[in-house]
Amino acid sequence: MTDQPAQEVPQKGHPKGLWVLFGTEMWERFNFYGMRALLSLFLAEALLMGETESSIIYGGFLGLCYLTPMLGGYISDKYLGNRNCILLGGTVMGIGQLLLFFSGTLYADNLELAKTVMWIALIAVIFGNGFFKPNISSMVGSLYPHQQKSKLDSAFTLFYLGINVGATLGQIICPIVGDVQQDGIRDLSAFKWGFLVAAIAMFIGTITFLFLKNKYVVTPDGRAIGGRPKKSDIPEGESESAKFTQINIIISIAIMVAATYGLHLVFDSPGASPIKAWLYPFIFASGISLGYLILSDKTITKVERDRIWVLYIVCFFVMFFWGAFEQAGSSLTFIANNQTDTRIFGWTMQPSMVQSFNGIFVMAFAIPFSILWVWMSKRKIEPISPVKQAWGLLLIALGYLIIATQVKGLGDGAKIGIIWFIVLYLLHTWGELCLSPIGLSLVAKLAPKRFASLLMGVWFLGNAGGYVLTGVLGALLPPSPDKYISMNKEGVDLRGILEGQKEASGRDLYILGTGKIGVEVDVRKGKENNIDLDKAFAKSAALLKKAKDRKDTAYTLRQTLDSVLTRDQFEIIKTQALVKPAYPQFMGVKLKDVYDFFMLFVVLCGLAGIVLYALTPMMKKMMHGVR
Repeated sequence: MTDQPAQEVPQKGHPKGLWVLFGTEMWERFNFYGMRALLSLFLAEALLMGETESSIIYGGFLGLCYLTPMLGGYISDKYLGNRNCILLGGTVMGIGQLLLFFSGTLYADNLELAKTVMWIALIAVIFGNGFFKPNISSMVGSLYPHQQKSKLDSAFTLFYLGINVGATLGQIICPIVGDVQQDGIRDLSAFKWGFLVAAIAMFIGTITFLFLKNKYVVTPDGRAIGGRPKKSDIPEGESESAKFTQINIIISIAIMVAATYGLHLVFDSPGASPIKAWLYPFIFASGISLGYLILSDKTITKVERDRIWVLYIVCFFVMFFWGAFEQAGSSLTFIANNQTDTRIFGWTMQPSMVQSFNGIFVMAFAIPFSILWVWMSKRKIEPISPVKQAWGLLLIALGYLIIATQVKGLGDGAKIGIIWFIVLYLLHTWGELCLSPIGLSLVAKLAPKRFASLLMGVWFLGNAGGYVLTGVLGALLPPSPDKYISMNKEGVDLRGILEGQKEASGRDLYILGTGKIGVEVDVRKGKENNIDLDKAFAKSAALLKKAKDRKDTAYTLRQTLDSVLTRDQFEIIKTQALVKPAYPQFMGVKLKDVYDFFMLFVVLCGLAGIVLYALTPMMKKMMHGVR
């Protein structure tokens, strides 16, 4: 293989470098989405963290995955360049997946060590993603000279096709090997094989980029793309580098600290995990402080400032989209697992695989959408990017509205057909194609050259805020019908307790708290009363696991109680409200069932879409000719 770069890029079609980036991103998304398909179930069932805590962790993990691109973008722009950051990020992510494989190997014999390895693995994936993600997206925009920028919407839609080819393969193959059930019982030891397959995919993508980048990822005149920007790369009229004064950096840090603490007061509550109480506020505060810092640059012109404000406005509304869309990996997976008949053409699909319909539909519709935008552009009827994104929000609201009508009044033990998940993912995919690739293209078109990777990081920060909402909203999933049935088997009338028709004993509350089903658990207050609830819950779970291993199906959670706490401690749980039964609430509204849960997303995304659409005339002026 020669390293001699190609000297010319055809005027028609797309440069070959796009297909190298397409392939690299495809394998990285295989890795990420394959792992994502298994993560919530792995946390909830193998590591015994429960659905609510798993949703919180899932949201925090995804939020940080889209916060660290700010760091990766800055280091790329300042020191390493796009190419080196992609290679570094891909390698670190592959190592993170191998660590998840080891966590999946250790959980049965040493649960605490498995949890520790899991945290290290997620940290590795988070930072690897931060180096990889903004830089490969930024390089797509760099492939096209100024006179070919009109091709960017089409290019990013094709690039998005690569993302979803990989995501779909990952969401199918990783669950096939990692989410294995026999006679309706999940084999928890299989999760590790899904993580191993994800690791292999990541290393394939990294090696592909390593060997092909010098030949194909180049400018039309043959110069390598992805180094630190040079003065010759800066379009006329733009400053070469950002100029942040010391006082503005200090103010930005102060804003981040103050906003983190202020939002902590909003997110914190009795029993709130550190992820929700501190990490979520930090992610939002980072976006606020970075937004100030970029606009404080003294070299920014009025046109640049207006365009950056457009990106900020879009990022705000994008949070609502991703907060609803990414339920696919948490609450929608749990609903597919608990309340959905996943049989399709006589074959029972793994619940973690249901979300793969999104990727399948992206592959089916990405090119038609790309053709549609080009067709509309030639006829001068193409709407500006924010209008397309408003359509995306309205489509995701419609998807939730349709499935909400199907679950309304669903009785205990009843299940919805998988067809309604297919309809939901079809509409969500159309919404995604109106919003996400268009957003990537918008950053490439609006961002000043010196802020290219950093503002791509800001775009992903909007995603990070959305994933925080994913965790917050996903944790509001009400008890599913199977939970009422399982609690009845334990002698707990969950519905009666939640409706205030039955008084729960301390033992009843403890049983509900073990699975975090329909209750708020105040761990801190428990420790103040010399009761370590987390330790007690873990001990009960371990006793149940031992009974399961010896195939003692008659052994129940209630039978573990005398082994973990005393009679007086159970009484304290009740009198001190250490475990408090309650339906989830959002802004004072109780969410009693899955219908209420789905309607929450209908309202949030529907309103966001309407407001964004109303703002588009103003935003069009602020874009100064960019569409």
